[in-house]
Amino acid sequence: IDKAKEFVAEKIAQTPKPEASLASVSIRSFTRDSVLFHSEVAVLNPYSHSIPICQLSYALKSAGREVASGTMPDPGSLPASAETKLEVSVKVPYDFLISLMRDIGRDRDIDDEMQVGLTIDLPIIGDFTIPLSTKGEIKLPTLSDLLCGGGGGGDE
Repeated sequence: IDKAKEFVAEKIAQTPKPEASLASVSIRSFTRDSVLFHSEVAVLNPYSHSIPICQLSYALKSAGREVASGTMPDPGSLPASAETKLEVSVKVPYDFLISLMRDIGRDRDIDDEMQVGLTIDLPIIGDFTIPLSTKGEIKLPTLSDLLCGGGGGGDE
């Protein structure tokens, strides 16, 4: 029995697993009351069959504070032998960002950290979570940007 367990453990360890990367966070759009942040997860499925995605969880942090978090249950599946891109959008009330800026300074730059957990259902192994994170800096729109635009992006 021990030899069988060893054999199975070795085979599972040698089995290729999907690989993923997370793009830096940018501002997708803004309104008078909120900013929509955006990132993208690229996942490569090495298998000759599709893999179901159980969920995608995310947390956006700045200055050590969690700005927003959530989950996307059942965002689809990963097609066989292909790269799939998943959109991660996070809506944050503008007043919360202003309070962050008061803590940070007057340059409108906030340090950001996006953490994503991509949970997929691998055959034999079961649910497998790929942890991803990226850090960067985002320049927030000014008050004049908000009054003039509303739908455009901001500086990245």
